[in-house]
Amino acid sequence: MKIRQNIRHWAAKAALTTPVVGDLARDKLVDLHVRVFGDWAAEGRREEREPHLEAFFERSFDAYVAALDAGYTEAEAREVTHLQANFDFYNHGWTEMMEFPAEEIEAQYERYVDFFERHDITIDDPLGEFKRGELPDAPSTPERLDDPVHPHAEGGFADDVYVEGPDGELVVGGNATDPEDVDPADAPGMTEDELPEGEGDVRAD
Repeated sequence: MKIRQNIRHWAAKAALTTPVVGDLARDKLVDLHVRVFGDWAAEGRREEREPHLEAFFERSFDAYVAALDAGYTEAEAREVTHLQANFDFYNHGWTEMMEFPAEEIEAQYERYVDFFERHDITIDDPLGEFKRGELPDAPSTPERLDDPVHPHAEGGFADDVYVEGPDGELVVGGNATDPEDVDPADAPGMTEDELPEGEGDVRAD
């Protein structure tokens, strides 16, 4: 899929993998994701979905760290969590919140099948071993799967991770090397409440 990457994402990685700071960073990033994806929910649906989204994203950051530990790049690890979320949206029929078309869901899963299978993650069970108990229920809208509407989806990026940098350049596979002198305090939400540049599009984690 297509995602964005800037210093905020490297800072988030640094924060999430730093003792003590990681817990605060996780809370801030969960709030950010609930806020942005909540804005994408169909009219009148946001409030009923927020508890589920909060619990889901809180657990998905464990998958992010596990993917980093397994050797995936920052962009790949972040993409793993976005795929998990999109699987969950698909299962609930929340097609208006998906970041890629529903017909690409199998292809997106297959790219990380080794990681997903290692952690018991399937399209039907997007969190796998990271689930840690039941999540709050949220009403599904399965009728949307009959004729999916994807106002926020970008198709055609199912074969790799496509990373858009701060300069707008699109790099297939992303950058494998972390920049130097990354400050965890620059992670989204750590120093300010407003959405950083590029965060309105949740392809920026």
